[in-house]
Amino acid sequence: GRHSMLPRHVQRLGRDWIAHWNGSQILALNSPVSNCTRWAGCYPWASFPLPVPVDFSANWRVPPFLGPWRQFQNSNWQLDNFTQSSCFHLPNPSMKSEGEEPLTKRRRLSDQHDTSAPEEETNFSNQKEALCLSVAQNEEKHSSKKGTIKRRWEYFCQHSRTMKIFENKETNQSNTESEAKFDFTVMSYNILSQNLLEDNSHLYKHCRQRLLIWTYRFPNILQEIKQLDADVLCLQEVQEDHYRTEIKSSLESLGYHCEYKMRTGRKPDGCAICFKTSKFSLISSNPVEFFRRDIPLLDRDNVGLVLLLQPKFHCTTNAAICIANTHLLYNPRRGDIKLTQLAMLLAEIASVAPQKDGTFCPIVICGDFNSVPGSPLYRFIKEGKLNYEGLAIGKVSGQEQFPRGQRILSIPIWPKKLGISQNCVYEIKQQQKEENAGEKLEAAKLDDTQEVIIAPEKLSSKLQHHFKLSSVYSHYFPETGIPEVTTCHSRSAVTVDYIFYSAANDDATAQPGAEDSFHGGLKLLGRLALLTEKDLWTVNGLPNENNSSDHLPLLAEFRLIER
Repeated sequence: GRHSMLPRHVQRLGRDWIAHWNGSQILALNSPVSNCTRWAGCYPWASFPLPVPVDFSANWRVPPFLGPWRQFQNSNWQLDNFTQSSCFHLPNPSMKSEGEEPLTKRRRLSDQHDTSAPEEETNFSNQKEALCLSVAQNEEKHSSKKGTIKRRWEYFCQHSRTMKIFENKETNQSNTESEAKFDFTVMSYNILSQNLLEDNSHLYKHCRQRLLIWTYRFPNILQEIKQLDADVLCLQEVQEDHYRTEIKSSLESLGYHCEYKMRTGRKPDGCAICFKTSKFSLISSNPVEFFRRDIPLLDRDNVGLVLLLQPKFHCTTNAAICIANTHLLYNPRRGDIKLTQLAMLLAEIASVAPQKDGTFCPIVICGDFNSVPGSPLYRFIKEGKLNYEGLAIGKVSGQEQFPRGQRILSIPIWPKKLGISQNCVYEIKQQQKEENAGEKLEAAKLDDTQEVIIAPEKLSSKLQHHFKLSSVYSHYFPETGIPEVTTCHSRSAVTVDYIFYSAANDDATAQPGAEDSFHGGLKLLGRLALLTEKDLWTVNGLPNENNSSDHLPLLAEFRLIER
């Protein structure tokens, strides 16, 4: 240890302090105390902010260490429950894994954009005290139950191009308008595979161990699914043995039909799409494997799943809805793999979603894309095009502000033998479409058309796809500009999970000009609001006592609009 050469009386500091504390020689357990107690000497990291004067007799627990100083130094000492709303925490100053940073650097509140590192560390104790105070001040506002934060439901008024948000559904739609309409809800939720949790335990040092056990976590996850009661579930990190033994049967008992695709490598998790049989019937299930043994670029075992569903309601046409779910590669420095995986998913959707009249049915794409809002990959999904010439491979996903390694994306990104064009469709189907169109032209004109089509495919650095998609979430709170967060653990708190959809013409939240190639579309009626990083740390981040994944569930309500 760093303090092994300290005098013996200093090494006994931890034991003596605890003895005084337990013997009430320093603090009377039933009397108010100040909001910050510090160790004597030069250990500024050992601070104990208390939100308000409290009664120490409530829920008191004996701290878990009573040994010598070295044992105390290596203890992640925390006293979570001595009061109902306390935030009493001693961070661990030692680094137990490579690249790990102290808690003072790891927990950056997302609304703080201070470029001066010394000032960040100087202000940390004040931020931490304010964070703890917010627990006591906002407990009634945020929570009807200990350790929970209330997430409100936002409904959209779309009678004009100006979007308004209401908390009451009746403001948006009348009962007569709802009749003969098909409304449905979709959830996207990364439930945190137990195997991945244990392999990456350094991300969950802020959690008590009992909260990380699967037998504790699964009932919480199932309860969340029951309460939110979505018509379609898109789940990521679904561990195969848990799916087989309890997840599938539990969801089937709630009225869901489940489709599952496991990863192709050693990691025993995958993606699942589950839908209420009372609302949909299955037309087709199409798994997508991103691993290709014959292509060195595609050596990762991520997967996707694409379902075509038939709504169970009377309508003028044979309507269908395409639901896609995926979990893209995490590695921030392999944007080439991420873009190729995304192109493979889009190509599968393009082969599943076409209708008899040549248009696409409405599409919903859910998943953990391991990319942040505004990144090139995110813009490609929403805008339908990306010129990647000169783009550094580490900047594709935007996960790292200053990515290591500036290797530039190659042109083209993936080899020809993958069989997917720069338009993100299977090339065989694209060639058939071109041939059918060419039969109506004269031979000379056909030759000219082929030249125009083929030349850009060889030289272009531009990716395109046919789906003009909108995002359910706006990613920033409009009142403050603070980022929304979908995942929060010891290392980061960002948005990486999304629900994208093909919007109808009268959807005020849609991207402009998004519906030309679609059969009708979807109108966004409402969504379950997300939270800020600061909100989540008031309940000790994720996972916590009531939220048993390191991701939040995303939930949206849509209305199917027929053309």
